[in-house]
Amino acid sequence: MEQGKSYKDAKGKAQAGQTPVRLNTDDLYETGLSHSSEEAPVMGVERRAGVTQLRLPLTTPKGGRDSGAETKSIPITKRMIWESYKKVRSNKGAAGIDEETIEWYEKRLQDNLYMLWNRMSSGSYFPPPVLEVEIAKDDGRKRKLGIPTVNDRVAQQVIKAYLQPRFEAEFSPQSYGYRPLKNAHQAVEQVRKNVRRYHWVIDMDISSFFDKMSHELLMIAIERHVDEKWAKMYITRWLQAPIEDRKGNKRLRNGEGTPQGGVISPLLANLFLHYAFDKWLEITYPNLCFVRYADDIIVHCNSQAEAEEVLIAIKQRLGECKLELNEKKTRIVYCKKNHRKDKFKTVQFDFLGFSFQPRSASNHGGELFLSYDCAISRKSENKIVEVFRKLKFHLWTSYDLSRIALVLNPKIRGWINYYGKFKLHKLSRIFMILNERLVRWAVNKYRRFGYSFAKAGRWLRNLAVCYPGLFVHWQYGFQFT
Repeated sequence: MEQGKSYKDAKGKAQAGQTPVRLNTDDLYETGLSHSSEEAPVMGVERRAGVTQLRLPLTTPKGGRDSGAETKSIPITKRMIWESYKKVRSNKGAAGIDEETIEWYEKRLQDNLYMLWNRMSSGSYFPPPVLEVEIAKDDGRKRKLGIPTVNDRVAQQVIKAYLQPRFEAEFSPQSYGYRPLKNAHQAVEQVRKNVRRYHWVIDMDISSFFDKMSHELLMIAIERHVDEKWAKMYITRWLQAPIEDRKGNKRLRNGEGTPQGGVISPLLANLFLHYAFDKWLEITYPNLCFVRYADDIIVHCNSQAEAEEVLIAIKQRLGECKLELNEKKTRIVYCKKNHRKDKFKTVQFDFLGFSFQPRSASNHGGELFLSYDCAISRKSENKIVEVFRKLKFHLWTSYDLSRIALVLNPKIRGWINYYGKFKLHKLSRIFMILNERLVRWAVNKYRRFGYSFAKAGRWLRNLAVCYPGLFVHWQYGFQFT
């Protein structure tokens, strides 16, 4: 725990205007970079040019002009720091290893931002350790997230904002994750379009991608687009920053991995997979389509034989990039629908919370046919129901119904906005369970129902008719049957 306190003590002294104690030597990282020949390909694909530097003058937070703003060794301006802070603030986020929230950071905002600018623009900024936390995965295992400090999130946002435009110019239009003007719904919609044309799908899952991403290969890709030594220096420092848990146990990375939860991590991940997968597939199999959202990838094929061939090639390609597929979660899927007569055991796959599978549909004449489309997955349904179980709002007998609505409505609105995008009516099971729990709440709260669920149900049904706007799902017709 003493290691964890060293950073906090040093930071506190710095904010108090004292000379901070230097951290342990293992907290300061090597700034050496992985260099490669200018003409060397990036993971087997071509080089692209970099972008010129930017210089923006800005007054200090207190209103005065800093004469050194344009004479620092690194062209990071106060404007860049300020804009990055606003972005971080809008995204909120948990406290890092220093336990400092965004609210506490803002108590000394001008001093914090000025100190960060001074250090970043002089090359003396070193990121603190990343706080490691664990969250449960669907398969019962734990996913490890790395939470940077607020100050470090601002620093990462500076470099991300500086580099993202040039990376975006290179990225494939079939990549949708963590990119400006792109979102999960667009990715799902593209898959919907592709399954109408292609009969077969490779549903890919890369094992522990964020933990196993090679620093060496990543830096080779970065050097193809980034000429600025200072930008590469900071990326290297973030890649090498130690990981520390809440007990103070610290470990270093062994040349691989970038923390999920870091501001710059999604951008680096997209760059890595751009060369490791996107560009390679476009060159090797130009007639195929794919959709990638971060490390969630769907590849569309014309036949089973082609899907099997491509899958073998993908495994080999990822192996060359020091990655591997999760064999249990990677599979070939047949998109079965009308007029597709092939027989194959697996006809369903999940993507971004939606399940693609054969579904009944009707044409304009009312005739039924077998379609292949998506709706909320059963796994996503169960996650939402688990939220109901954990909240236990049927026991909130001290609350009136409007107060319960105030708590639940933001969640309900989010579920409808996301999962209701495609086949809204498929959310009926979720909201049937929600209504049943509201009935249980009414039975527990009002003695006049005499523990009769039927009486409580009739009362809530009439209430839903008279006040459909009380709960968001009532507005969409998910009332009592």
